[in-house]
Amino acid sequence: MLTAACGGAKSAPPTADFMGQARKLERDGQEDAAITAYRSALAQNPNSFDAQYGIARTLDLAGHYDEAREHFAKAIDLAPDGAKDQTLRMMGIAWTFVANVDEATRYFEEVFNRRVAARNPAGAAEEANELGRVYLELGHLDQAETWYRTGHDMAGREANRPAGQADLADMRWAHAQARLAARRGREKDAKQQEAVVEHLLDKGGNEDQRIQYAYLRGYVEFYLGHYPAAVAELEKADQQDPFILLLLAEANEKLQQPDRARDYYRKVLASTSHAVNSAFARPVARLRIEQGR
Repeated sequence: MLTAACGGAKSAPPTADFMGQARKLERDGQEDAAITAYRSALAQNPNSFDAQYGIARTLDLAGHYDEAREHFAKAIDLAPDGAKDQTLRMMGIAWTFVANVDEATRYFEEVFNRRVAARNPAGAAEEANELGRVYLELGHLDQAETWYRTGHDMAGREANRPAGQADLADMRWAHAQARLAARRGREKDAKQQEAVVEHLLDKGGNEDQRIQYAYLRGYVEFYLGHYPAAVAELEKADQQDPFILLLLAEANEKLQQPDRARDYYRKVLASTSHAVNSAFARPVARLRIEQGR
Protein backbone atom coordinates (compact mmCIF):
# COMPACT_ATOMS: atom_id res chain seq x y z
CA MET A 1 0.00 0.00 0.00
CA LEU A 2 1.26 3.49 -0.81
CA THR A 3 1.54 5.71 2.25
CA ALA A 4 1.78 9.48 2.66
CA ALA A 5 4.52 11.09 4.71
CA CYS A 6 3.52 11.66 8.33
CA GLY A 7 3.59 14.91 10.26
CA GLY A 8 3.49 18.51 9.12
CA ALA A 9 2.95 19.33 5.45
CA LYS A 10 2.27 16.26 3.35
CA SER A 11 4.73 15.51 0.57
CA ALA A 12 4.94 12.64 -1.88
CA PRO A 13 7.59 10.04 -1.17
CA PRO A 14 10.63 10.31 -3.43
CA THR A 15 10.63 8.37 -6.70
CA ALA A 16 12.90 5.71 -5.18
CA ASP A 17 10.18 4.85 -2.65
CA PHE A 18 7.57 4.37 -5.36
CA MET A 19 10.03 2.34 -7.42
CA GLY A 20 10.76 -0.01 -4.54
CA GLN A 21 7.05 -0.55 -3.94
CA ALA A 22 6.38 -1.02 -7.67
CA ARG A 23 9.08 -3.63 -8.09
CA LYS A 24 7.91 -5.61 -5.07
CA LEU A 25 4.30 -5.51 -6.26
CA GLU A 26 5.39 -6.61 -9.72
CA ARG A 27 7.38 -9.53 -8.29
CA ASP A 28 4.33 -10.52 -6.24
CA GLY A 29 2.14 -10.56 -9.35
CA GLN A 30 0.06 -7.55 -8.24
CA GLU A 31 0.17 -5.92 -11.63
CA ASP A 32 -2.52 -3.24 -11.18
CA ALA A 33 -1.03 -2.02 -7.91
CA ALA A 34 2.47 -2.06 -9.43
CA ILE A 35 1.28 0.04 -12.37
CA THR A 36 -0.20 2.59 -9.93
CA ALA A 37 3.12 2.84 -8.11
CA TYR A 38 5.05 3.22 -11.36
CA ARG A 39 2.65 5.98 -12.43
CA SER A 40 3.39 7.79 -9.17
CA ALA A 41 7.12 7.50 -9.83
CA LEU A 42 6.66 8.87 -13.34
CA ALA A 43 4.54 11.76 -12.05
CA GLN A 44 7.57 12.83 -10.05
CA ASN A 45 10.12 12.09 -12.77
CA PRO A 46 8.83 11.34 -16.27
CA ASN A 47 12.43 11.00 -17.46
CA SER A 48 13.17 8.06 -15.18
CA PHE A 49 14.44 5.23 -17.38
CA ASP A 50 13.79 2.67 -14.64
CA ALA A 51 10.17 3.80 -14.19
CA GLN A 52 9.45 3.85 -17.94
CA TYR A 53 11.01 0.41 -18.34
CA GLY A 54 9.26 -1.01 -15.28
CA ILE A 55 5.78 0.21 -16.12
CA ALA A 56 6.14 -1.01 -19.70
CA ARG A 57 6.99 -4.53 -18.54
CA THR A 58 4.10 -4.58 -16.10
CA LEU A 59 1.59 -3.20 -18.59
CA ASP A 60 2.50 -6.02 -20.98
CA LEU A 61 1.95 -8.61 -18.26
CA ALA A 62 -1.42 -7.00 -17.46
CA GLY A 63 -2.46 -7.16 -21.12
CA HIS A 64 -2.26 -3.40 -21.83
CA TYR A 65 -0.10 -3.90 -24.88
CA ASP A 66 -0.45 -0.60 -26.72
CA GLU A 67 0.38 1.49 -23.67
CA ALA A 68 3.27 -0.83 -22.80
CA ARG A 69 4.91 -0.09 -26.16
CA GLU A 70 4.49 3.66 -25.63
CA HIS A 71 6.53 3.39 -22.45
CA PHE A 72 9.11 1.06 -23.99
CA ALA A 73 9.62 3.66 -26.74
CA LYS A 74 10.34 6.28 -24.06
CA ALA A 75 12.62 3.83 -22.24
CA ILE A 76 14.61 3.24 -25.44
CA ASP A 77 15.15 7.01 -25.78
CA LEU A 78 16.25 7.25 -22.14
CA ALA A 79 18.31 4.06 -21.95
CA PRO A 80 21.97 4.39 -20.97
CA ASP A 81 24.41 2.65 -23.31
CA GLY A 82 24.66 -0.44 -21.13
CA ALA A 83 20.89 -0.93 -21.16
CA LYS A 84 20.14 -0.11 -24.81
CA ASP A 85 20.28 -3.66 -26.18
CA GLN A 86 18.10 -5.04 -23.41
CA THR A 87 15.53 -2.28 -23.83
CA LEU A 88 15.35 -2.85 -27.59
CA ARG A 89 14.85 -6.54 -26.85
CA MET A 90 12.01 -5.71 -24.51
CA MET A 91 10.30 -3.76 -27.28
CA GLY A 92 10.70 -6.80 -29.52
CA ILE A 93 9.08 -8.91 -26.83
CA ALA A 94 6.28 -6.34 -26.50
CA TRP A 95 5.47 -6.76 -30.19
CA THR A 96 5.67 -10.54 -29.75
CA PHE A 97 2.88 -10.30 -27.16
CA VAL A 98 0.58 -9.17 -29.99
CA ALA A 99 2.08 -11.63 -32.50
CA ASN A 100 3.33 -8.87 -34.81
CA VAL A 101 6.27 -10.71 -36.31
CA ASP A 102 7.46 -7.86 -38.54
CA GLU A 103 7.71 -5.29 -35.75
CA ALA A 104 9.05 -7.78 -33.21
CA THR A 105 11.85 -9.04 -35.41
CA ARG A 106 12.79 -5.49 -36.44
CA TYR A 107 13.85 -4.77 -32.86
CA PHE A 108 15.55 -8.12 -32.30
CA GLU A 109 17.47 -7.69 -35.55
CA GLU A 110 18.62 -4.24 -34.45
CA VAL A 111 20.11 -5.84 -31.34
CA PHE A 112 21.75 -8.52 -33.49
CA ASN A 113 23.32 -5.88 -35.74
CA ARG A 114 24.53 -3.87 -32.75
CA ARG A 115 26.25 -6.93 -31.34
CA VAL A 116 27.85 -7.79 -34.67
CA ALA A 117 29.12 -4.19 -34.93
CA ALA A 118 30.49 -4.47 -31.38
CA ARG A 119 32.39 -7.63 -32.40
CA ASN A 120 30.42 -9.69 -29.90
CA PRO A 121 29.79 -12.99 -31.73
CA ALA A 122 28.47 -14.78 -28.65
CA GLY A 123 25.91 -12.04 -28.05
CA ALA A 124 25.02 -11.95 -31.74
CA ALA A 125 24.52 -15.73 -31.72
CA GLU A 126 22.21 -15.43 -28.73
CA GLU A 127 20.12 -12.81 -30.51
CA ALA A 128 20.01 -14.76 -33.78
CA ASN A 129 18.65 -17.74 -31.85
CA GLU A 130 16.03 -15.49 -30.26
CA LEU A 131 15.02 -14.31 -33.72
CA GLY A 132 14.76 -17.93 -34.81
CA ARG A 133 12.55 -18.70 -31.85
CA VAL A 134 10.19 -15.80 -32.53
CA TYR A 135 9.86 -16.70 -36.19
CA LEU A 136 9.27 -20.36 -35.27
CA GLU A 137 6.54 -19.79 -32.68
CA LEU A 138 4.81 -17.19 -34.85
CA GLY A 139 4.68 -19.70 -37.69
CA HIS A 140 7.42 -18.56 -40.09
CA LEU A 141 9.49 -21.73 -40.31
CA ASP A 142 11.83 -20.88 -43.18
CA GLN A 143 12.89 -17.59 -41.58
CA ALA A 144 13.29 -19.42 -38.27
CA GLU A 145 15.66 -21.92 -39.84
CA THR A 146 17.70 -19.13 -41.43
CA TRP A 147 18.18 -17.33 -38.12
CA TYR A 148 18.93 -20.49 -36.15
CA ARG A 149 21.61 -21.34 -38.70
CA THR A 150 22.96 -17.80 -38.36
CA GLY A 151 23.08 -18.27 -34.59
CA HIS A 152 25.12 -21.44 -34.97
CA ASP A 153 27.47 -19.79 -37.46
CA MET A 154 27.97 -16.74 -35.25
CA ALA A 155 28.75 -18.91 -32.24
CA GLY A 156 31.49 -20.54 -34.31
CA ARG A 157 33.20 -17.17 -34.73
CA GLU A 158 33.93 -16.85 -31.03
CA ALA A 159 37.67 -17.14 -30.53
CA ASN A 160 39.14 -19.84 -28.26
CA ARG A 161 35.83 -21.48 -27.40
CA PRO A 162 36.09 -24.25 -24.80
CA ALA A 163 34.91 -27.64 -26.03
CA GLY A 164 31.82 -27.42 -23.85
CA GLN A 165 30.80 -24.14 -25.49
CA ALA A 166 31.22 -25.61 -28.96
CA ASP A 167 29.09 -28.58 -27.92
CA LEU A 168 26.47 -26.21 -26.52
CA ALA A 169 26.24 -24.34 -29.83
CA ASP A 170 25.90 -27.64 -31.71
CA MET A 171 23.27 -28.76 -29.21
CA ARG A 172 21.21 -25.61 -29.69
CA TRP A 173 21.35 -26.02 -33.47
CA ALA A 174 20.23 -29.66 -33.26
CA HIS A 175 17.53 -28.66 -30.75
CA ALA A 176 16.24 -26.06 -33.20
CA GLN A 177 16.33 -28.49 -36.13
CA ALA A 178 14.33 -31.06 -34.15
CA ARG A 179 11.63 -28.52 -33.34
CA LEU A 180 11.51 -27.32 -36.93
CA ALA A 181 11.20 -30.90 -38.19
CA ALA A 182 8.36 -31.57 -35.75
CA ARG A 183 6.52 -28.45 -36.91
CA ARG A 184 6.91 -29.67 -40.49
CA GLY A 185 5.60 -33.12 -39.58
CA ARG A 186 8.94 -34.84 -40.26
CA GLU A 187 9.07 -37.32 -37.42
CA LYS A 188 12.17 -39.21 -38.57
CA ASP A 189 14.21 -36.01 -38.89
CA ALA A 190 12.97 -34.74 -35.52
CA LYS A 191 13.99 -37.96 -33.79
CA GLN A 192 17.41 -37.93 -35.46
CA GLN A 193 18.07 -34.43 -34.16
CA GLU A 194 16.82 -35.43 -30.71
CA ALA A 195 19.46 -38.16 -30.75
CA VAL A 196 22.16 -35.60 -31.60
CA VAL A 197 21.12 -33.50 -28.61
CA GLU A 198 21.18 -36.55 -26.34
CA HIS A 199 24.65 -37.55 -27.58
CA LEU A 200 26.03 -34.08 -26.92
CA LEU A 201 24.50 -34.06 -23.45
CA ASP A 202 26.04 -37.44 -22.68
CA LYS A 203 29.50 -36.07 -23.52
CA GLY A 204 29.20 -34.01 -20.32
CA GLY A 205 29.97 -30.40 -19.59
CA ASN A 206 26.47 -29.07 -20.17
CA GLU A 207 24.42 -30.80 -17.49
CA ASP A 208 22.41 -27.63 -16.89
CA GLN A 209 20.90 -28.23 -20.35
CA ARG A 210 19.49 -31.63 -19.40
CA ILE A 211 16.13 -30.13 -18.44
CA GLN A 212 15.93 -28.61 -21.92
CA TYR A 213 16.06 -32.12 -23.39
CA ALA A 214 12.80 -33.01 -21.63
CA TYR A 215 11.27 -29.85 -23.08
CA LEU A 216 12.54 -30.79 -26.54
CA ARG A 217 11.07 -34.28 -26.38
CA GLY A 218 7.76 -32.89 -25.14
CA TYR A 219 7.70 -30.22 -27.86
CA VAL A 220 8.38 -32.77 -30.60
CA GLU A 221 5.70 -35.15 -29.32
CA PHE A 222 3.18 -32.30 -29.04
CA TYR A 223 3.65 -31.13 -32.61
CA LEU A 224 3.62 -34.70 -33.90
CA GLY A 225 0.22 -35.10 -32.24
CA HIS A 226 1.36 -37.61 -29.59
CA TYR A 227 -0.30 -35.85 -26.68
CA PRO A 228 0.06 -38.42 -23.86
CA ALA A 229 3.79 -38.66 -24.59
CA ALA A 230 4.01 -34.87 -24.79
CA VAL A 231 2.49 -34.48 -21.33
CA ALA A 232 4.77 -37.15 -19.87
CA GLU A 233 7.88 -35.39 -21.17
CA LEU A 234 6.80 -31.82 -20.50
CA GLU A 235 6.05 -32.68 -16.87
CA LYS A 236 9.81 -33.40 -16.52
CA ALA A 237 10.72 -29.97 -17.91
CA ASP A 238 10.94 -26.59 -16.16
CA GLN A 239 7.60 -26.04 -14.45
CA GLN A 240 8.33 -22.33 -14.01
CA ASP A 241 8.56 -21.76 -17.78
CA PRO A 242 5.28 -20.23 -19.03
CA PHE A 243 5.71 -21.66 -22.53
CA ILE A 244 6.10 -25.20 -21.20
CA LEU A 245 3.03 -24.63 -19.03
CA LEU A 246 1.17 -23.47 -22.14
CA LEU A 247 2.11 -26.64 -24.03
CA LEU A 248 0.94 -28.70 -21.06
CA ALA A 249 -2.36 -26.82 -21.02
CA GLU A 250 -2.90 -27.28 -24.74
CA ALA A 251 -1.92 -30.96 -24.63
CA ASN A 252 -4.40 -31.56 -21.82
CA GLU A 253 -7.08 -29.81 -23.86
CA LYS A 254 -6.36 -32.23 -26.70
CA LEU A 255 -6.74 -35.09 -24.21
CA GLN A 256 -10.14 -33.78 -23.07
CA GLN A 257 -8.82 -32.83 -19.64
CA PRO A 258 -10.27 -29.31 -19.25
CA ASP A 259 -9.68 -28.99 -15.50
CA ARG A 260 -5.99 -29.84 -15.83
CA ALA A 261 -5.71 -27.53 -18.82
CA ARG A 262 -7.29 -24.67 -16.86
CA ASP A 263 -4.85 -25.21 -13.98
CA TYR A 264 -1.93 -24.87 -16.36
CA TYR A 265 -3.36 -21.76 -17.99
CA ARG A 266 -3.64 -20.20 -14.52
CA LYS A 267 -0.03 -21.09 -13.81
CA VAL A 268 0.99 -19.33 -17.02
CA LEU A 269 -0.72 -16.16 -15.80
CA ALA A 270 0.95 -16.46 -12.38
CA SER A 271 4.38 -16.04 -13.95
CA THR A 272 5.91 -12.57 -13.68
CA SER A 273 8.51 -13.15 -16.39
CA HIS A 274 8.66 -10.67 -19.28
CA ALA A 275 10.37 -12.76 -21.95
CA VAL A 276 9.52 -14.31 -25.29
CA ASN A 277 8.17 -17.40 -23.54
CA SER A 278 5.68 -15.22 -21.68
CA ALA A 279 4.85 -13.33 -24.86
CA PHE A 280 3.92 -16.59 -26.58
CA ALA A 281 2.01 -17.97 -23.61
CA ARG A 282 0.21 -15.25 -21.64
CA PRO A 283 -2.14 -13.92 -24.35
CA VAL A 284 -3.32 -17.45 -25.13
CA ALA A 285 -3.77 -18.34 -21.46
CA ARG A 286 -5.66 -15.09 -20.75
CA LEU A 287 -8.01 -15.72 -23.68
CA ARG A 288 -8.67 -19.32 -22.63
CA ILE A 289 -9.44 -18.31 -19.05
CA GLU A 290 -11.76 -15.53 -20.25
CA GLN A 291 -13.54 -18.06 -22.47
CA GLY A 292 -14.05 -20.27 -19.42
CA ARG A 293 -11.90 -23.06 -20.74
